[in-house]
Amino acid sequence: MIVVKAGGRVIKNALQNVISSILQYQGKLFFVHGGGDIVSDYSKKMGIEPVFVTSPEGIKSRYTSKEELDVYVMVMNFISKTIVNSLVKNGKYALSISGVDYASVKAERKKRIMIIDERGKKRIIDGGYTGRITQVNSEFLIKMLDFIDYIVISPIAVDINEGTMLNVDGDQMAFNIAKATKADALILLTDVKGVIYNDSVVSKLTSEEAKELSKKVGAGMNRKLLMAASAIESGVRKVVIASGLDSDSINNALKGYGTVISNE
Repeated sequence: MIVVKAGGRVIKNALQNVISSILQYQGKLFFVHGGGDIVSDYSKKMGIEPVFVTSPEGIKSRYTSKEELDVYVMVMNFISKTIVNSLVKNGKYALSISGVDYASVKAERKKRIMIIDERGKKRIIDGGYTGRITQVNSEFLIKMLDFIDYIVISPIAVDINEGTMLNVDGDQMAFNIAKATKADALILLTDVKGVIYNDSVVSKLTSEEAKELSKKVGAGMNRKLLMAASAIESGVRKVVIASGLDSDSINNALKGYGTVISNE
């Protein structure tokens, strides 16, 4: 069993390629998708201007207001159903869920977040409706695979204490599911060929090497490397960061195309 996560740009620009690759994969998988660019498009159509904030570490992320949470949930579920529709049309048993369903992924709303404002100063603001994952119901998710080939998961979690849905980072969702289910592999499909360092793709890293390289690459990729190292140390056999824009991206990643993080 594997976990695959496709980022928002891959979903927007190469969704049919990814669906075709899922259909060619001979095994069970959880598929976590992003879709932030599509959320932004719909928000603008509805008169809601998307807001992004930058953390002190230089990571840019969506600020999710209550108003935009509604759009986020709507669009993410639309993406999930679109993917499942293509899979079942091709004779596969597929199901779309979010972390809200059966409380399969619980999170805690970030009450406050620190950002870098337009003047370059650190400032603490209300956290909005973004969350930090606290628990994955791995028993439920694994049991579902007894009946279903592919489970498509939107990056929406539930805060039980506050009784609200939350926007959670898609990478965070995928890493937590992979760790909780002890997946054979976690594949991160991005819009680049892998981890690029000194103008070339790094083909293989151990968990320790991934942690070291995270200090030398950009903000988005450094977080992926740190999460990958943590996943390996938690029992995931390997993590592959690869292009989702190529044909049969999932099987290519399993063959080693991209950056493979593993201690084996």
